[in-house]
Amino acid sequence: MWDFYAPAPRMRLNLGIRRRLAPLLGNSRPRIELANSLLLTLVGSPVIYYGDEIGMGDNIELEDRDGVRTPMQWLLGPNAGFSQAPPDALYSPVIDDETYGYRQVNVAVQRCDSRSLLTRMREMLAVRKAHPAFGRGELRLVAPEDPAVLAYLRTAGDETLLVVNNLSPEPREVVLTLPAQAAAPPVDLFTEQPLDAPAAPLRLNLEPYGYRWLGLAGPVT
Repeated sequence: MWDFYAPAPRMRLNLGIRRRLAPLLGNSRPRIELANSLLLTLVGSPVIYYGDEIGMGDNIELEDRDGVRTPMQWLLGPNAGFSQAPPDALYSPVIDDETYGYRQVNVAVQRCDSRSLLTRMREMLAVRKAHPAFGRGELRLVAPEDPAVLAYLRTAGDETLLVVNNLSPEPREVVLTLPAQAAAPPVDLFTEQPLDAPAAPLRLNLEPYGYRWLGLAGPVT
């Protein structure tokens, strides 16, 4: 993991990696969304580190873990809107580079953009909150033929959800056979619209690092 995710010594700390999610994944929006798809739909309580919801960067020139403890980037104003104190009085300096600087990455701008990472994160969290199976449901893996695709069912009571994640940088066509599934097409949990495709077998086209969250009609056994 060090060789792949932290090739520079300044990126490493003890036995860990001191990097934020966006730079860790090459600032790739599809990879960032995919990582959050896994985080929010697998078993366990998800934890989102402050600033990762907008794709903040880090400052590996700072010592210890301070590189990922820079001020939250709220807006375009002084100190990124984090504090009215003089800049040299801040615990850590704000990030001000061309890629992750507060002028490029901040809450105020992303709140006004329907296609921003912040907007998408809010949508993902709202869908997760609306479906208890994500939080308390059981998990059962579904085995597609393609090893680059991770698919699983989350079930709780009468609710059955299907999550399909493309872990590959290439597009994938996925065919899934779900035994004892109702004939109705699955419903996209983000649009709340049924897929324009038969349910059995289920065929999905996934973009590179793409993912789908689907609701299934009727129990799956």
